[in-house]
Amino acid sequence: MSIIEAIIFGIVQGITEFLPISSTAHIVITQLVLGYRFPGLSFEIFLHLASILAVVIYFSKDLWQVIVGFFSYFKKKTPENRIQFWFAIYIVVATIITGVLGVLLSNMFDESMKSPGSMALALTVTGIALIYIERFHRYGTRSEREMTFKDSVMVGLGQTLSVFPGISRSGATLITALLTGLSRETAVKYSFLLSIPVILGSSVLALDDIYGSFVTDIGVPALITAFVVTFICSWLGIVWLIGFLKRSKLIYFAIYCFVAAALIYLLIDPDTIKDI
Repeated sequence: MSIIEAIIFGIVQGITEFLPISSTAHIVITQLVLGYRFPGLSFEIFLHLASILAVVIYFSKDLWQVIVGFFSYFKKKTPENRIQFWFAIYIVVATIITGVLGVLLSNMFDESMKSPGSMALALTVTGIALIYIERFHRYGTRSEREMTFKDSVMVGLGQTLSVFPGISRSGATLITALLTGLSRETAVKYSFLLSIPVILGSSVLALDDIYGSFVTDIGVPALITAFVVTFICSWLGIVWLIGFLKRSKLIYFAIYCFVAAALIYLLIDPDTIKDI
């Protein structure tokens, strides 16, 4: 892999990972455009770890509060510790639901869902859901303090939909969290913190697909470049998305999904995507 290709893949992965526009679909399309096929899942897992590192560092204060509050609750049951304790539980519940159902659905549909038609349909559904949230659903005001077990179950089920290429994990969790009545701030925070165990867990489940020669196949300079660029772009994506949601509307992402779906369906030959 050339340095230019590594930079491009890093930018695409970093920017799209946490936006509600499906990073998987964009990575597949980028491979087609560049004429480069990833050797197994090793490189994708490598890029995902860079994105997660950005989340961990950016949300380090929130993550630390959740961890400390969770364990402190066993010794001192203060209201604040209780909030953090249950927030941690809700992250675990949603992760377990997504993990179990995700494995079952992945085995059921496998790579057959990575077709232009399927990805275009998934992006279209995402766009419709974003419009519904923005235009026809009243935003909630509930924070972590008012979260319930039902919220975590609903978000876990919603997040499971991201097993389908074209369905964004961040979009699915954000939309579902907003549907349950959580505030924008809480929904965004929950979605980002939930990405840590989910992406790490999916990476562990994919360890069988990692092979030792992928480092030499990709090249050390390209790997380092892709990791650094993915980390930087993921960080910028997080900062931009949080700021964007405070002052703008999700409908712009819906429009992007519709345009991307049309381009994928009309311009991509199904036969060229089978081996991606």
